Amino acid sequence: MLKILDWYILKRYLFTFLMMLLLFIPIGITVNLAEKIGKILEKEVPFPAVAKYYLDFTIYFANLLFPLFLFLSVIWFTSKLANNTEITAILSSGVSFSRFLKPYMIGSTIVAGFALLLGLYLAPMASKGFNQFKYQYLKGNRKAFETQDIYRQINDNDFIYVSRFDPNAKRGFKFTLEHFDGNKLEYKISADNITYIDRDTTYRLINYTKRIFNENSEIIETTRRFDTLFSFDLEDLTPVEYIAETFQYGELNRFIEKEKKRGSSNIGRYEVVKYKKWSLPVSVYILTIIAVAVSSIKRRGGMGVNLAFGITIAMVYVFFDKVFGVMAEQSDFPPLVAVWFPNVIFGIIAIYLLYNAKR
Repeated sequence: MLKILDWYILKRYLFTFLMMLLLFIPIGITVNLAEKIGKILEKEVPFPAVAKYYLDFTIYFANLLFPLFLFLSVIWFTSKLANNTEITAILSSGVSFSRFLKPYMIGSTIVAGFALLLGLYLAPMASKGFNQFKYQYLKGNRKAFETQDIYRQINDNDFIYVSRFDPNAKRGFKFTLEHFDGNKLEYKISADNITYIDRDTTYRLINYTKRIFNENSEIIETTRRFDTLFSFDLEDLTPVEYIAETFQYGELNRFIEKEKKRGSSNIGRYEVVKYKKWSLPVSVYILTIIAVAVSSIKRRGGMGVNLAFGITIAMVYVFFDKVFGVMAEQSDFPPLVAVWFPNVIFGIIAIYLLYNAKR
């Protein structure tokens, strides 16, 4: 008997969640397309590029609103069970509320595993394609995609400067590298532009000049084109606004460690992205428990009351998540605390609501 009920609830859990995704994602695509269609037609964007963009958009959009979709789907089908007095019948047969929650927790584990896969591997790839298309075709001009005025310390002795960098062409302009020994400038390399050559994994400098500073003299080397190796990577020149979102988990960890050694001011932003990959699957369990506790009681207002209450809770959760995320990105607020604080608060709320639902 219980196994039949478990399968019944589990199938409803997963099916309703899938339907919620299939319902809202096309709406999101339609709204986005209606907003962007003018620029897409104006720039004559190739259809394969548009199709890939909306595939990336689907994954990006699903990852962004994952908790909201899950929460609403659980409230929806659990409210239907309550309104049909199915929950009353289950509990009246001697099944405890904790036992009633079992198929929900199994469903949460499946969805949390999918959320983990999405956050660690699929979402970074989608984010890269989504942002590349947006900056290349949808911004007002091509320069919107370029990083401006990059000045980075790449190791203990070397500093680089590029006036602007285009990740699509892998080309930077007005490049300078300064090498120090302590406080003494030993040599300075400059070029009109620098381009990364994939096939050779080298950098090509145009109008190359190297000035070597000795005690009482200066040596100047110049050439029209010069291919060489450098100790920095292309990611040192890419836009900081979304670079962390494009890395899979292992790459992101290595990137953060390297940025810490360089004293980057964007560590908070990068660590928020890192910790969210793990906090999202945990939020699946918390929001499921809240949704079940809220919607398992048959109310006079019916499903509408439960949905209204659920949407309010979901919006508060998203608000907390965004506010604390921005605090960690823009200040010294600890990223670990910022990312996990909403889960802790709503975890406490889940325990309280679950206790009252059992009563």
